[in-house]
Amino acid sequence: MSGPLSGLRVLDIATVFAGPFAAALLGDMGADVLKVEMPGVGDPLRALGPFKGETSLTWAASARNKRSMTLDLQSPQGQEVLLRLLADQDVLIENFRPGTLDRWGLGAERLREANPDLIIVRVSGYGQTGPNKGKAGFGTPATAYSGYAHISGFPDRPPVLPSVSLVDYLTGMYAAMGALAAIYQLKVTGGPVEEVDVALYESIFRMLEVVVAEYAVLGTVRQRTGNELAASSPAGIYESKDGQWMVIVTSTERTFARLAAAMDREDLLTDPRYCTNRARLERREEMNQMLADWAGQRTRSELETRLDDFSVPHSVVYSAEDIFADEHYAAREMLVEVAHPQLGTVTLPGVVPKFSRNPGAVRNAGPALGEHTDDVLTGLGMTPEEITGLREEGII
Repeated sequence: MSGPLSGLRVLDIATVFAGPFAAALLGDMGADVLKVEMPGVGDPLRALGPFKGETSLTWAASARNKRSMTLDLQSPQGQEVLLRLLADQDVLIENFRPGTLDRWGLGAERLREANPDLIIVRVSGYGQTGPNKGKAGFGTPATAYSGYAHISGFPDRPPVLPSVSLVDYLTGMYAAMGALAAIYQLKVTGGPVEEVDVALYESIFRMLEVVVAEYAVLGTVRQRTGNELAASSPAGIYESKDGQWMVIVTSTERTFARLAAAMDREDLLTDPRYCTNRARLERREEMNQMLADWAGQRTRSELETRLDDFSVPHSVVYSAEDIFADEHYAAREMLVEVAHPQLGTVTLPGVVPKFSRNPGAVRNAGPALGEHTDDVLTGLGMTPEEITGLREEGII
């Protein structure tokens, strides 16, 4: 048993983050993921830092649980190999600009001639339809187009972009979910075979549901509020007496009541200025200052003990170093050491979510370019001479 998706076959012809991340998520849960890359070049992820020597840590981490083969998809011979590969695949993931595969002669009809039940997951910047479908799309511009950047940061400073490829990772999650929903429809309900259309900007726009409703109903354009939450107060990052930053949040009246008790300020629960979340939002600055003053008089240890005793949601702002030293991360197996030919081992995040009976696993870090090409082609029945011929012609 190697994960709940054991037996699922996924062909990943996407590049960089969003599409490949979707494939990696499916691989974490046991799917057999075959990564197809351009001969001699490979996925651009291989060229992204940080590096140790000549090894990209981005590639080692992001291409986990995949096999790699090289194949020129624009050449007639490469396309014939692709179609043979598709015959026993369940899912194809691509993230070329809409229309690219059609121009190459690899439209959905031709792909389904090789496999009528093939689920095609298409990831793009702006989707397969609409006036912007042909625009170049990357996750960072999508952060701006979605409206997310506009509300990120402090009100007296420029908008702030995420320091990780947030939109790409979110899009990969939606793409993986879409693939699984399409598989369920096809295999369980007997429904039609699907093309799943996932747009980068829509993945994070979906999370702005309250921002959308707020503008539609109230005409209010949400602005930047720094570390504060628009929906509840108090909430933010507060500094302890010994200089540690801590997030403290009270998103419900019950959690605020616990905080008031932890602060020995039960009077706040009957004071009309603070006794409801709506009242506290109107006096957000006062409420935040009150909590900041209280936190600043206590050390990190004192704050954690007090807040835990009263079940107030909180966390120290962790760095990577803190995470590696944390016993809970270790107990949850969220730091996994994986063998790597150049690095010896590389530590990667564990599998999410956890399964009780048949958990997934991180079986390998990012493979070498074309590492499994010969094995895959041999599995298609090709002879060593045929494989050598394809390599000499630059097809693989």
